Amino acid sequence: MASHHSSAAEDHNPQANIYNIYMPIDHFSLAYIVYMGDRPKEEVSTPSLHLNMLQKVISSNNNIPPAGSLLHSYRRSFNGFSAKLTKEEAEKMADMEGVVSVFPNQKLELHTTKSWDFIGFPQNVKRSTVESDVIIGVFDTGIWPESESFDDKGLGPPPAKWKGTCQVSSNFTCNKKIVGAKYYRSEGTIVEGDIMSPRDTDGHGTHTASTAAGALVNMASQSGFGLGTARGGVPSARIAVYKVCWADGCDDADILAAFDDAIADGVDIISASIGGGPTDYFKSAMAIGSFHATRKGILTSNSAGNRGPQPSTLTNFAPWSLSVAASTIDRTFSTKVRLGNDHIYEGLSINSFDLKNQTFPLIYGGDAANTSDPFSSSNARYCSTDSLDKNLVKGKIVLCDQLTSGRGPLLAGAVGFLMQDRQARDLASSFPLPASLLSADQGSDIYKYINSSREPIGTIDKSNEVNDKLAPYITAFSSRGPNPISPKILKPDLAAPGVYILAAWPPIAPVSSIEEDDRVYKFYMLSGTSMACPHATAAAAYVKSFQPSWSPAAIKSSLLTTAKPMRSDLNPEAEFAYGSGLLNPLKAPFPGLIYDIDELDYVKFLCGEGYTTKLLQIVTGNNSISCSEVNINGTVNELNYPSFTISTSLSESFSYVFHRTVTNVGSPTSTYKANLVAPLGINITVEPSVLTFTSLNQKQSFMLKIQGKTDKVVVSASLLWDDGANFLVRSPIVVHVPWRSHKAQLRSLGLWGQAQLARIRARRKLAHKSKLCNAGKLDYQQQSRPSQEANRGHFFVPA
Repeated sequence: MASHHSSAAEDHNPQANIYNIYMPIDHFSLAYIVYMGDRPKEEVSTPSLHLNMLQKVISSNNNIPPAGSLLHSYRRSFNGFSAKLTKEEAEKMADMEGVVSVFPNQKLELHTTKSWDFIGFPQNVKRSTVESDVIIGVFDTGIWPESESFDDKGLGPPPAKWKGTCQVSSNFTCNKKIVGAKYYRSEGTIVEGDIMSPRDTDGHGTHTASTAAGALVNMASQSGFGLGTARGGVPSARIAVYKVCWADGCDDADILAAFDDAIADGVDIISASIGGGPTDYFKSAMAIGSFHATRKGILTSNSAGNRGPQPSTLTNFAPWSLSVAASTIDRTFSTKVRLGNDHIYEGLSINSFDLKNQTFPLIYGGDAANTSDPFSSSNARYCSTDSLDKNLVKGKIVLCDQLTSGRGPLLAGAVGFLMQDRQARDLASSFPLPASLLSADQGSDIYKYINSSREPIGTIDKSNEVNDKLAPYITAFSSRGPNPISPKILKPDLAAPGVYILAAWPPIAPVSSIEEDDRVYKFYMLSGTSMACPHATAAAAYVKSFQPSWSPAAIKSSLLTTAKPMRSDLNPEAEFAYGSGLLNPLKAPFPGLIYDIDELDYVKFLCGEGYTTKLLQIVTGNNSISCSEVNINGTVNELNYPSFTISTSLSESFSYVFHRTVTNVGSPTSTYKANLVAPLGINITVEPSVLTFTSLNQKQSFMLKIQGKTDKVVVSASLLWDDGANFLVRSPIVVHVPWRSHKAQLRSLGLWGQAQLARIRARRKLAHKSKLCNAGKLDYQQQSRPSQEANRGHFFVPA
């Protein structure tokens, strides 16, 4: 974003620039805030001063006299006032001596961690009387039991079904909220800073557990950001902690040991925000463990991964588990950088530091190299650790040539740092110093200013929390489909809030992943599919509390068929970005119809994927299983999944048939009619197109046939079963051309194909750019704590 100048007269007037940013186009009186900084040191009557200022700007033609215009005088802690002004009057006020800024009064409110309210799941929703019998097993970095989010006030003893234990130690005990806790460390030794205990020293586990099932905590915030009531989706549910992740990652051996225990302990839902690379289903600890959990009636909720937006980057995609993408909520952050030449740039970060408008010298990292270490000095432009000369950097704001954790500037004594980055980003993060992430163009402007000014100076504002009007959409980091192993199974399954999620935090965990950052928070914001996962976990637990006898597949079906459709214009990957849509917990316990799947159905699916009879007999312990008795060609399509996915070739005719069975869980006597939505070129039929039920749990089958051809990478359609009264049961239909195949086919068509390929790329780029630029921010993909996420065999998807 360029500087906010509209005329030469404004170049020397920073207040005019501030005003320009905020001023709406309105010729009527509105309430404005006039901020004037700290309280006056001398004894003055601030209300009289404020009235005097109003008298100088309010026109005699104004129907409201100055005294009537004044709404509030701020005088006890800082100086300023609010008043009703016209646009012209506010402009005059902004030019007055002593005025820092003038901006419209916005209607703010105390929010929950916000994400639950945003998806239509308020605090006072209908609750089952047995919600407190639901036990969520959390596989993560442990938990901080003293957090207010895990207060057990009002809870009775653990459910009788609970068979787990608590590894009590001198520094850890469970309660009626945290009913069990274990840790797993197959390597024996631990990294310095870890604790051989279920206690969380990282923060990730505490955050995810409280997002799923944390108790209500009023006035929670991160340094005032996100102020509101923190709560989990099922605040009465119990938590069982399985610490499988440490500072150096999460071992498969430990993950499987945790599954082994959790299934026997009696958990109802497993939440695991952990992922690796795409691999064979039975060479993955997560796929193996979740398969056995499913067999015992336990649904596993997984994060989709943080490797987007490239296609087929999912890390959890087994058809028996729930794969959750990360969507935005209507909260975002911007951080302004103000230079000595009155130019203002708006970047990204969650900056709680307040420099109080004080300016500091600016220096480019490449001009401040630590020459005593030639290897490090070559990285000075990137502000890497030990690459900067402390004598040159101390007390200054450093400009860095890429996104950095901030450890280099911090250890070198910098006051703050700016990052210019060529990669598209859509996410702000916290740093150990005042910081702002800027675009390459903005960074170039600042670099030119540093080199053209004798004494370049600037400052970094405290961040503003602003409304993202385009939300929800899938953020760039969230991994995309298609399913890398079974492309006919749509993944991810759905999307849930995963950006700027405020949740509980251990006071000993570093808040910016920098050990030297000694700030202490009880609540902290993280972004990633790790944060989306526990939202879906809680929704599954919410369904379980109303429908305790439902299978994992039935619970999953209810979540998918009630999800809210999302906009493909904001995410060109469409269903491969968001699956069935945005999580809708309020509707999920009562879906009308469900697509159920049992163990034998999964076995048939695995036969179709090429697994042998012998292997599957060993996996299931059932020697009567025989893949030779299964129609291999149809088993993948025939899995009773609540979606339909076709992979085809460019501009070639296709015809596919799917068979599905739905179970009536809505009204005992009901009739559902099929409504189909499909684009031109795609013909979809359903037989029968009307399903009639005369009792609960009655099953009806139907056939869906899709025919046509496409020249697009992804084509979206849908099937909607509608009973005309209470229930709408929606399933996405996706036709896609594998991207690599699509590119090769287009290239083979000569100039026309090349033009088509360029058009597709431009559309993808434009959709992403317009989405973010319209929201007034850059596309910032930053994982919240990149230094901890980097080289793990399994990593917390994100944090």
